[in-house]
Amino acid sequence: MAYRKPFHKKPANTPEEEQAFLLRTPVPKEPQTFGIVEQRVGGSRMIVRCMDGKTRNCRIPGRLKKRLWVREGDLVIIEPWEFTGDVKGDVMLKYRKNQVEYLRRKGLLKMLDEFEEF
Repeated sequence: MAYRKPFHKKPANTPEEEQAFLLRTPVPKEPQTFGIVEQRVGGSRMIVRCMDGKTRNCRIPGRLKKRLWVREGDLVIIEPWEFTGDVKGDVMLKYRKNQVEYLRRKGLLKMLDEFEEF
C-alpha cells in the first residue's frame, strides 16, 4: 500500500487576514468604471450595465480566462476600449461578496442603490 498524505482543510481566515484582504480591494482608475453583469452571451463575453449609464458588450481577456469566473449579478471593473468605448470593453476584475460590502460601507457604491436588482 502506498503512503498517502492526510487531507487537511485550509484553515479559516483570521480577522486580521480578512482586514488585510479588504484593504487591498482595488478601485477603478480613470478610464475604468464599475459594472454589473446582466447576461452571459457566450465565448467569454457578457452584457454589462456600467455605472456611467451605458450598457457594454464586454469580454474577458485571454490572460484572465482561466482565473476569472463571472456570473450574472457580479460586480466587476470594466475598462472601455479606446475605439467603440461606448459599446465594448474588457472585464478587468471581479469583486467578492465581502469586497462589495466593504466598498458599500466606504460609500463608493452609492449608485448601486439605484439599481433594483443588486
